[in-house]
Amino acid sequence: MHRVGSAGNTASSTRPRKEKRFTYVLNDADDTKHCAGINCLAYLKASTSDSCDYLFSGSRDGTLKRWALKDQNPTFSGTFESHVDWVNDAIIAGDSLVSCSSDATIKAWNCLSDGVCTRTFRQHSDYVTCLAGAEKNKNMVASGALGGEVFIWDIEAALSPVIKSRDAVPEDENMTNGNLGAPMSSSRVVSSTNNITGSNNHVNPNGYSPISAKGHKDSVYALAMNDAGTILVSGGTEKVVRVWDPRTGSKNMKLRGHTDNIRALLIDSTGRYCLSGSSDSMIRLWDLGQQRCVHSYAVHTDSVWALAATSSFTHVYSGGRDQSLYLTDLSTRESILLCNNEHPILQLALQDDTIWVATTDSSVYGWPAEGQAPHKVFQKGGSFLAGNLSFSRARASLEGSAPVPVYKEPSFTIPGHPAIIKHEILNNRRHVLTKDTAGSVKLWDITKGVVIEDYGKVTFEEKKEELFERVSIPAWFTMDTRMGCLSVHLDMPQCFSAEMYATDLNLSGFNEDAKINLAHETLKGLLYHWLTKRKPKSGGSAIHNLSNGSDGVVGKFSSTDPAVRNVPLMRVESSDADVADHSQLNSSTYSVFDFLTDSPPSIITEGAHSGPWRKKCVDLDGTEDDRDLPWWCIECVVSGRYPKENTKCSFYLQPLEGSPVPSVTQGKLSAPRILRIHKVVNYVVEKFLLDKPLDPANNDGSFGLGTGQVQFPALGENPLRAGVKPWQKYKPTIEVLCNNQVLPPEMSLATVRTYIWKKPEDLVLQYRIVQSRS
Repeated sequence: MHRVGSAGNTASSTRPRKEKRFTYVLNDADDTKHCAGINCLAYLKASTSDSCDYLFSGSRDGTLKRWALKDQNPTFSGTFESHVDWVNDAIIAGDSLVSCSSDATIKAWNCLSDGVCTRTFRQHSDYVTCLAGAEKNKNMVASGALGGEVFIWDIEAALSPVIKSRDAVPEDENMTNGNLGAPMSSSRVVSSTNNITGSNNHVNPNGYSPISAKGHKDSVYALAMNDAGTILVSGGTEKVVRVWDPRTGSKNMKLRGHTDNIRALLIDSTGRYCLSGSSDSMIRLWDLGQQRCVHSYAVHTDSVWALAATSSFTHVYSGGRDQSLYLTDLSTRESILLCNNEHPILQLALQDDTIWVATTDSSVYGWPAEGQAPHKVFQKGGSFLAGNLSFSRARASLEGSAPVPVYKEPSFTIPGHPAIIKHEILNNRRHVLTKDTAGSVKLWDITKGVVIEDYGKVTFEEKKEELFERVSIPAWFTMDTRMGCLSVHLDMPQCFSAEMYATDLNLSGFNEDAKINLAHETLKGLLYHWLTKRKPKSGGSAIHNLSNGSDGVVGKFSSTDPAVRNVPLMRVESSDADVADHSQLNSSTYSVFDFLTDSPPSIITEGAHSGPWRKKCVDLDGTEDDRDLPWWCIECVVSGRYPKENTKCSFYLQPLEGSPVPSVTQGKLSAPRILRIHKVVNYVVEKFLLDKPLDPANNDGSFGLGTGQVQFPALGENPLRAGVKPWQKYKPTIEVLCNNQVLPPEMSLATVRTYIWKKPEDLVLQYRIVQSRS
């Protein structure tokens, strides 16, 4: 497992960020499907005859899903959403589903609830990669991480009632780099359906702390525990199997033999035998009593990533990078190829006569397994004797003796949605072109969270070139597709750097010069449901009077951090000059960008006292405050206040050499960088040809000249004929040039500077008289 920066894990990021990041996740699939590879499976057998079995799947899209297996026909039953990064493993522990993630957390869920996370544990300091449980001691769960940490948890004790002391615990006791000073002080309740009712400053009254098994010097990839919970085995990049007493965390032994990373482990119910799968392509059977390897099985041609054994521990199912699923008799060494998959196999779950297969694809497949009588599979023919050398299967494959799979098609398929694997942010900074694993190319509008065009299977690069626009908008967001969908990241203050005219966004009812801040309106759209449900607290704002820094909340305008304290903020209020036909507009809730509710975005962020959390935007219930949402997001949405970024462009305006037009000025001018060239034309026309006084009321078009302010003439004074653009109200007697190129009237100053001027110095524009149109 390699480290990749993500929305929720920013420990490896080299870019410093003063404030909490706000991320929203877009997906055009319905909530019943995964949209990235399946890392783990967990099987829950029915407790009564009138109930059904359940299969749980954990995905790289950050969610877990529950599937009801009625009459062997899997149907969607629920989504568990709270992790902010890949879900790496999941197990059943009593009535709880326990999951771990690359967001460095372990979460406990009620198996049969509607996605309610009952507790979050933040003991690990790195990606949590694997879990193991004890069948007869369902309270015992072990967890392993990339940092070499192995913890053994008593889930019942860890889930015991806690003292909620979110206001009493000092901030300096908060988590640092994902680790907490108090081992069991992390307990944040976040899900797609429940409220955010706590923070990681909850302290267990009994001072519970998990047992630490210390000894690994490097990453842990696999864990297994016997039924009684008396033996724990672990493996990882050290290429050895370590054996522990999970009751004390003490080391019992180390087993050597593998020549590469250990990726999968199983242990029999008695704790005597252990199976290991490795990146060296070998499966090894260990006798823990004799402390040695008793059998080696060369079945695969590449890394072994997944193992599942029959209840009697006589046969093992195995899969891995070679995309093949094998069944091996551990005593006779006879092996048979059950099936070939289209993607590498990541995990297996055995349910009676069906083996469920998770792969790097977003779908889950159920294949015939004869789990109750595996010897029957060998009667179908095509078996071979597993070698005992790692290269034996590879050599046999090269010699053309590859086995023929017993099964051609799976019995069941739980379909997923194709994962987005490629993206390109277009120059207008609102549209994103994507390509998924099925080869489909789509165009997204990230300010509305929708696919606006599905081009099907076309060439990505050709479509990107076709959609190229010569326009310059500041980069106000960043993006990744690590979770198989679009994760859009907003960082303060740079996210507020992009403005556009309402007319350029095709927004009706706005004055021509009305400007829209893209991040401001996007945040209002995302938090619309939260804002409409939010109830202001008595005595002032529902966000504890952020503007005066009361209540000791971190990150307010009175922050002790000079970099934060000195960030200028502006209050945006609607006025008649900006909005024409929006008398019903409530500026605190209305957004020009609407996010659809049939596939609502998920929000990933963190509050002042805890780690990242994730929730559907439509499930925010209005109780979340500045401890849950970044203070700057709340100020932006509630009060309309956000940092005023430098949106000006300096330039010189001169007559073209040889032109009879007199000079406008001797000094440098300054104007909004989104200003269109037609306004410069109008200014020159008004100034020198029409000899009209300039309208001092048009503040949006002003630019500085020397020590004074010169204003562009107001447009719209004269009626325009239908179909004529505003800049065409004057006959084009003036052309504006840059680098001897005539500039289109609707090109902005920023675009001219980026694509025409192409120099670090101040922009130089020139104008000349041309013959008027008749």
